[in-house]
Amino acid sequence: MPLKDLLIALVVIIAWGVNFVVIKVGLDGLPPMLLGALRFLLVAFPAVFFIKRPNLPWRWLIAYGATISLGQFAFLFQAMASGMPPGLASLVLQSQAFFTLGFAALFLGERLRVASVLGLLVAAGGLALIGSEDGSHVPMLALVLTLCGGAMWGLGNIITRRFGSIDLVALVIWGGLIPPLPFLLLSGWLEGPESISQALTHIGWHSIAALAYLAFVATILGYSLWSTLLSRHPAGKVAPFSLLVPVIGLSSSALLLGERLTETQGWGALLVMSGLLVNVFGARLGQRLKAARA
Repeated sequence: MPLKDLLIALVVIIAWGVNFVVIKVGLDGLPPMLLGALRFLLVAFPAVFFIKRPNLPWRWLIAYGATISLGQFAFLFQAMASGMPPGLASLVLQSQAFFTLGFAALFLGERLRVASVLGLLVAAGGLALIGSEDGSHVPMLALVLTLCGGAMWGLGNIITRRFGSIDLVALVIWGGLIPPLPFLLLSGWLEGPESISQALTHIGWHSIAALAYLAFVATILGYSLWSTLLSRHPAGKVAPFSLLVPVIGLSSSALLLGERLTETQGWGALLVMSGLLVNVFGARLGQRLKAARA
């Protein structure tokens, strides 16, 4: 991959990794469902007036928006509001890789690879370690909600597979039309009109900056650059870069928010990353070992 494209990948990884710290900043001033509604309003408007709708039936746009946009971030934002640290959130959310495999086997009949099953078991052990500590570190509810976010991301990946070759940026922007109203309804139900009014009346510059980052940097810029890489290189060469997102997430959270992992959480995080690496590279390594023996 040329140096220019490596730099593009680095920009995306940093944008997506720091995203979790920014979510935490946004949640300090806005309740989670309201934050989700405002984020996707900014993603969709005014961009939908300038970007052509992807060549998809509305039912598939709704399915995409309901899973990857609404479902993933409703669970993630609520998880972080319930005590999930940003760095660990960036790591646990990568469980989407294993949910994608499971849903592909369940709905598409794809066969699970040995490396994927092994990676899942290793990562599951890491998640068990992270969740085994006293609730004051990572509340079990927050961990479960983050895993639910990963599941919604994984389900959205299966839906996206039906689309074939498509403009990712247009998909993200038009899919962004779906979440705002459900997010607002959830906000009214879970957070209440008084909380919404209070948050909007006293919104601070840090909340506005966080919203701008989440909508324009993490979402529109991030997916624009990512789609550029996918248009130039095979997906198998681009996708592994996403493994660096939790590395940036953990590092930026430690640097900017002072998040520190306990020893148990550190071992758990190491196991989750190891499981992800086995899932991505295990089959390829196995093939090379077989070729070397032959």
